[in-house]
Parts: sequence; C-alpha cells; structure tokens
Amino acid sequence: MSTILYSIRNSSNVGVFATATDDYVFLGAGLPARDARVLSEALDAKSVSITVAYSDLVGLFSRANSNGIILSNLAGKEEVESLKMQKLGINVGVIDSDLNAIGNNIIANDKIAIVHPEYDEKAIKQIRDILGVEVVRAPGRQFKTVGASNILTNKGIVLNNRSTEGEEQAMERATTFKPVKSTTVTGSIYIGMSVIANSKGAVAGKGTTGFELQHIIEGLNL
Repeated sequence: MSTILYSIRNSSNVGVFATATDDYVFLGAGLPARDARVLSEALDAKSVSITVAYSDLVGLFSRANSNGIILSNLAGKEEVESLKMQKLGINVGVIDSDLNAIGNNIIANDKIAIVHPEYDEKAIKQIRDILGVEVVRAPGRQFKTVGASNILTNKGIVLNNRSTEGEEQAMERATTFKPVKSTTVTGSIYIGMSVIANSKGAVAGKGTTGFELQHIIEGLNL
C-alpha cells in the first residue's frame, strides 16, 4: 500500500485530474506520461487516459467504481464512444443533469454511492444503473458537493473536518465505516479535490501535512 504527496500541473488539487477504482485510474489524456506512471504505481491500478468535456479534468467530470464510470453530460459523444471502445469490462454512461461536475457531486465505492441531495429521481436511477450500487442522497445541507469535500473507498471514508456529528452518523450508517475527519494541503476542507484514492493507496496534494496524511491513512484503512 502506498501514500504519496504529488502535484499535477503545479496544482495540489490532484483529485480534479483523476478518479480511481481498485482496477483503474482514469486521468486526463493530456497529462504527462510521468503522471500516469506515478498514479498507476501509487494506486496499484492500470492507468486509462481519457478526456471528459474535452478537458483533462477527469476527476471533476467523472466518478467510477468497479462496475462503471459516470461521465458528465458535458462529455462529447466521441469521448463516450472512445472510452467504450477500450472494452474495460465496466458500464460507461452519462447522466443528464445540470449538476454536471460529477466528481464534486458523487462519492462511490462498490457498494454505495452518496450523492448531491438535489439530484432528481431520473439522475438517481441513472447513477444506480451505471455504478450498480445503492444510491443515497448526502445528509445535511452544509456540504452538498459531497465529492469535493469527502473521500470514499471500499475500505473506508474520510470526511472534511467541518462535518457535523449528524452528518458523521449518517455517513457511518450508509457506508458502515467509522468516519475519520481531516483536512488536506494545510487546512483545506476540499479533501475530495486534493486526494485520489482507492483500497490500495492514496495520492494527496503537495502541501498536505504529515498530520493530515495520517488521518487520511487511518480513515481509508491503508
């Protein structure tokens, strides 16, 4: 298992450039080969270079688990078809919603997806069908962008340190994991934007302190 500090394009918000499952790490096709190699090694997952919305912001515009990958409705038809043609053995789908910063609005593992509370029933069904998991709306109203401010894998969950006790309890009931609260990059609450993680490792943005990293390791059981 590996945990490293890293930056992409001189940004600590590494989570906006990639999304990971236990098998794959999807990252921007325009990123240097070194980024693909580093993320693949740290997460012990095959790198898959794609674009979404004609950009390298793959972590912002997608979310994946072992069953499928959800793309923003900003994705072009050729981007969707290109990903399908890679025949990765997972569902590839687009959800039709104005809440199209998918990575900011969804966290998911292979059992559950927790989503922005304002997704409508049509979007909820699409998420359920693509990821093949139970879907629940995020508790509370303080952090609707659940993907931007929290991290979920098959082994644990980390919540931003402004989460309320009620939110912690609701997340624990939904995931069965005991949440650990943290920040990243020396105090940022947007831990989902600055961490890429799966069951085998985590890549945190440069500037994340040892104290913060230890909380992330604890919460994700790495």
